[in-house]
Amino acid sequence: MAFIEDMTIHPEEGITVDDFLGGAVRLMQPKDGYRVSMDTVMLAAAVPAVEGETVLEGGVGTAGAAICLARRIAGVSVHGIELQEDMLALGRRNVDYNALSERISLEQGTITDLSGPQSQYDHVMLNPPYLPAGKAIRPPAATKGLAHMDSVASLKDWMRFAVHKVKNKGSITIIIRADRMDEVIAHLYKRVGELMIMPLWPRDGVPAKRVIIQGRKGMHGAAHILPGLALHGEIERYTARAKKILWDGGALDLKAFACGRQSR
Repeated sequence: MAFIEDMTIHPEEGITVDDFLGGAVRLMQPKDGYRVSMDTVMLAAAVPAVEGETVLEGGVGTAGAAICLARRIAGVSVHGIELQEDMLALGRRNVDYNALSERISLEQGTITDLSGPQSQYDHVMLNPPYLPAGKAIRPPAATKGLAHMDSVASLKDWMRFAVHKVKNKGSITIIIRADRMDEVIAHLYKRVGELMIMPLWPRDGVPAKRVIIQGRKGMHGAAHILPGLALHGEIERYTARAKKILWDGGALDLKAFACGRQSR
């Protein structure tokens, strides 16, 4: 895991600088708006890309997932789409600061616009809004509101975007609230198969709040529910498996979990 150079950042008021992957990634992000979370790191860790492949992220935000993925896999190229100008500006600054501008490109756009090339990317990763429109109180910060609640696009739109952009047999990886898992699966039905559904438990014995769903376009294999990952221990803040991903920048290999081969 390569670390960025030790440089001093002087962010403007309302912006914080935070470390991820044990300091291998540093991100500028709004103090009160949308902020990168553990979900972002887990999403990036689950993408099964290899050197030389291309990845598209819809709703790239401040580029946290894109940067974590590019830092983990040398030679992978990531392209991000972001609607909000202020988030896009921070994302571009973060890409430059982490010295990844040669492998990460960002543009303003919306996932509802399917006018560009089809079946272009080896992988697509998504962290869609977790809350259905009208089902909860919208967060007051505009950046957080758009990121956390359906607004300009529905969950169906997000899935259509992913299927449209990924190559045949390419992977789609999504992190979503567990109570919206059925919606994601329904929108991928007959278009994306070999689904692997991985619960992320807060700790052993506690129902999952998040799940990672991964499948391949044009495949028709059966869906599988994986053993899952406990994030927090009874005493320790994070389990050894979770720390390997969150601090060491390790992969969250869903196929290995399916076969019982993911190291502890």
